[in-house]
Amino acid sequence: MAMYTSHPVSALPTAPPRETTGHLLLRAWCVFVLFLALGGVGVINAVGPTVAGVVVVASALVSAVVWTVVRPPVAVRRLPFLAFGYVAWAGLSILWSAWPAASVLTWLLLAVTTFQGLFVGAVLTWRDVVGAVASAAKWVVGLSLLFELAVSIFVQGPILPGFVRPEGRMDPIVYWSRDNLFDGGRIQGIFGNANLLGAAMLLAIIVFAIRYAARAPRRSLLWGWIAIAAFLLVRAGSATTVVAAAFVVLVLATVLVMRTARRPGERTRWYVLYALVGVGGGAALWFGRDSVFGALGRDADLTGREGIWADVLARADQHPFIGWGFSMPWISSEPLIDGWIVDHGQTVVQAHSMWLDAYFQLGGVGVVLLALVFLAYVWRSWFFAIDRPRWDLRADRPYSPLTLLPTLVGALLVVQGLTESTPLLLWGWMLVVLFGSKIKQSPLLGVGPAEQSIAIERGEPQRSGT
Repeated sequence: MAMYTSHPVSALPTAPPRETTGHLLLRAWCVFVLFLALGGVGVINAVGPTVAGVVVVASALVSAVVWTVVRPPVAVRRLPFLAFGYVAWAGLSILWSAWPAASVLTWLLLAVTTFQGLFVGAVLTWRDVVGAVASAAKWVVGLSLLFELAVSIFVQGPILPGFVRPEGRMDPIVYWSRDNLFDGGRIQGIFGNANLLGAAMLLAIIVFAIRYAARAPRRSLLWGWIAIAAFLLVRAGSATTVVAAAFVVLVLATVLVMRTARRPGERTRWYVLYALVGVGGGAALWFGRDSVFGALGRDADLTGREGIWADVLARADQHPFIGWGFSMPWISSEPLIDGWIVDHGQTVVQAHSMWLDAYFQLGGVGVVLLALVFLAYVWRSWFFAIDRPRWDLRADRPYSPLTLLPTLVGALLVVQGLTESTPLLLWGWMLVVLFGSKIKQSPLLGVGPAEQSIAIERGEPQRSGT
């Protein structure tokens, strides 16, 4: 029996557009760049700081060549100049630094991290950026679990960085892995640090969940990745990460509530309510820290951090305006650092607070610049998440789950930065630069010259008005 249809031929099902080989290679390179930032500490533990430094510099050179070849459109006036200001002040501090060699070395790392964040944001669309972060996170999650499994099954004992087995008993703080996977103790993954592992796993859960909500391909597998990341987060036993996770949930709930607002002024009431909840919760956490951190298995002084803060603050007050000179992290071989603050027999190489570290290294000027960077980032990422996408008269376009990632990452970094300096390093700083610049360059998903030119490179069909 013959069948007829009034649909045009163009309405028949067609195969999805194929991405060009060049774009696939570009995205794979961006995944590698993000992995270096996210798992950089693990790379150092595996091959040593010298080889890791060569890899980082070489990767920056490759990215510079790729950027020159691809030539994505970039609006110069929309670059993150506040972040540039912080980087410039850190570089200028070499002139008065108490440890100039360390300042030069660590500033180069900061500059490379900043450049790579700009690079990834410039050459990928928002959807590709989220996908690349998720892919890098999968590598970190998978390698952390496999590493701990290998140590427990084959080594059956603790292991030092460089895959060296210790001779005799040593302080557990120096171990890369403590072989705790099967005995219930805290595990450290490829980072060699439980707090770093916990923060990375929280980031992984955030990006995996967003990818699932955005209906990414093979989304059912994301449940498995979320489960593995959650297992590693729990086993890391990081009190800071637990608090950060609670704050991320609060921010997520606030964003979703703000998206329901329909009338002018409706958001104001929610802002007041959540401000009261935030201030009250922060006060309860601080004044009740004995009970809170006791329940999390930690001391009320945040595992000795209050003593570290007092020592750092005392030295920082000697140069309150310009600081002692940039060095993030501190280099333990420097005479003024070696043996200054000792924890478990090891020289401490950070202030365990990004704000105190900024004050110590770059003085009050550095603190102001850093505060402006994070204030601008939080402000832009917040409205990127709660405002409905709109570029014409139409005001009913649906929200995208992808717009949640910058503000949730900001929530994680803000809390982590209270007791750790790592937001000023590697993936923390890179994501601030990446998302901050991306929001300014492409404030709407799929809209703008950069987003559209990359979509053309991917081979996607173009539609007018989107």
